[in-house]
Amino acid sequence: MKITVVGSGHVGATAAQRLAEKHLANEVVLVDIVEGIPQGKALDMWESAPVEGFDAKVIGSNSYDETRDSDLVVITAGLARKPGMSRDDLMATNAKIVKDVTEKIVNLSPRTKIIMVTNPLDVMTYVAYKASGFEPHRVFGMAGILDTARYRTFISMELGCSVRDIQALVLGGHGDDMVPLPRYTMVGGIPLTELLTQDRIEAIVDRTKNGGAEIVKYLKEGSAYYAPSAAVAEMAEAVVHDSKRILPCAAWLTGQYGLKDVYVGVPVKLGKNGVEYVYDIKLTDKERAMLYESAGHVKESIGKLKM
Repeated sequence: MKITVVGSGHVGATAAQRLAEKHLANEVVLVDIVEGIPQGKALDMWESAPVEGFDAKVIGSNSYDETRDSDLVVITAGLARKPGMSRDDLMATNAKIVKDVTEKIVNLSPRTKIIMVTNPLDVMTYVAYKASGFEPHRVFGMAGILDTARYRTFISMELGCSVRDIQALVLGGHGDDMVPLPRYTMVGGIPLTELLTQDRIEAIVDRTKNGGAEIVKYLKEGSAYYAPSAAVAEMAEAVVHDSKRILPCAAWLTGQYGLKDVYVGVPVKLGKNGVEYVYDIKLTDKERAMLYESAGHVKESIGKLKM
């Protein structure tokens, strides 16, 4: 198993480290255009192998030649958000970067699968899908797991309970109009609505929607990377081990939820073939309207692309 991570910034480098430490590949390749950075970070990671107990080779490169025959590619390359910057502000520049990266990857690894991390995530997943020429199940985005993790963390903070006992679901685009679903949220098998008042649930939902911006505000420069890289590793693990995990990911819709020809966050079955099934769960009229609005914003952004 060979996994390539494109982009050696905080998200990419941390993702590469997690992939190696979780024994998900025999070889992890870290690629970046900045000379020396991927080589230095990769060597540093490889030197941690005797301590962490993994045998994966970790290779840094400025060339895509090292990525040849990758089984899985994680794309994190692109500009990061700055305070006051929306995900949409990133779109035009990052679309060019993602298109170029995807074309180079596909040329050397025509049978790979792609996990998109670059923002605005749903739109960049579409860019990679179009640029690759792949079947849509081989190109999917990370955001739903990250959004759900933030949602579960905030619930855990509120209730003072283990995050392991919280099951939750977040749909929609990765942005301010994501759609957390309290109705599908359980804590140790108990519906969240029986444990918290409606106003507290709404406060948690609002914090989840602004979870990325909250971290950007603290950091001043750059954005989150520990939680995003953990989400990447969970997705990669599902693919590598063919574990058929049911996870929220940005997936291509072909009529599910009454939506088609758009990437948006929905629950999917993730295995060795990528997105193996999209679950079309029942929504209330309000939930469906929120999902339509979120998907509509993604479609609107896609319409602005020049590809």
